[in-house]
Amino acid sequence: MWYHKPVVNEELLQSLPNLKIVASSGVGIDHMDLKLLSRYGVKVSNTPFVVSSDTADLAMALMLASSRRLVEGYQMAVSPDTTYFPADWLAAEVTGATLGIVGMGSIGYKVAERAKAFEMKILYHNRNRRSKEEESAVGAIYCKKIDPLLQQSDFVLLCVTLTPQTHKLIGKKELEMMKPTATLINVSRGLVVDQDALVEALQNQIIKAAALDVTYPEPLPRDHPLLKLKNVLITPHIGTATKKTRLLMMENMIESLQAGLTGLPIPHEVL
Repeated sequence: MWYHKPVVNEELLQSLPNLKIVASSGVGIDHMDLKLLSRYGVKVSNTPFVVSSDTADLAMALMLASSRRLVEGYQMAVSPDTTYFPADWLAAEVTGATLGIVGMGSIGYKVAERAKAFEMKILYHNRNRRSKEEESAVGAIYCKKIDPLLQQSDFVLLCVTLTPQTHKLIGKKELEMMKPTATLINVSRGLVVDQDALVEALQNQIIKAAALDVTYPEPLPRDHPLLKLKNVLITPHIGTATKKTRLLMMENMIESLQAGLTGLPIPHEVL
């Protein structure tokens, strides 16, 4: 399954009585009905670890590009109407800022490793607390509740899996907790954020900006208000989009398929 296609529903499962395994690219499995697949005796695998570094790199790129207003700066630099560069055109600092990571899995932790090099203060909220050694290695401070992370962070990064518990995890209330100078960065899934509430928060300067690699739907309708806001940076879900990682994802999927067909333990089986 690549880019959530083909759709695995009951009709497809009934038409494939000998199906043993579905290998899905990427980390997220929110596009699959695991209970339905289990009922048909079909196993599932994903490719969680090979995507971590590239997605962490993109998270940092979004943070830097948004804070330093790279897209606006590029447009100013190449515009035929530009006759001078204004001295009061200023951006926000990343070095020394506070980064709040919501979801400290493999991607979130790799972002923390990168953020440490930028001398950032790192807060994180996760279902399970990391070990003292892991926290110490990146200088991360655990927030049992999300509220203090939202209130203190200059950048809030979403790295969670989409589940019923994280669906619209960031809504009107959460956005209003954030600093008016804060930026929301999402590299997880679009539905983790209430997009209507995000539009309102951006339009009314409740938060400063958003940098999104994921939206709902993808792509957004061409008249969607998020596409018209200058304080929004959107990329087309490219967290894993490098040649090396896509090749490794394919290789992982093939390994899982071969194992599933021969009765061997399935690498990266989703249980």
